[in-house]
Amino acid sequence: MNKLLDCIEYPEDLKKLKLEDLPKLAAEIRELIVDAVSKNPGHLSSNLGVVELSIALHYCFDFKKDKIVWDVGHQAYVHKILTGRK
Repeated sequence: MNKLLDCIEYPEDLKKLKLEDLPKLAAEIRELIVDAVSKNPGHLSSNLGVVELSIALHYCFDFKKDKIVWDVGHQAYVHKILTGRK
């Protein structure tokens, strides 16, 4: 079974998904974060808490013209995953 996350390199790819696919994508992102943090030190809870928020922001906005500012980088892992920096 193919992972949705394998098809996401940039926010434009995310916008091609159906709304009903987004919860599965959120679960895949959480799995990736938990796996990465289990092997390397990192900030787990702050990133797990913004998965749906990050997906929604990238699904609804165009950050080529819209801007987003994270208050701390510890919440930006999901943003990085969705913008080609897995």
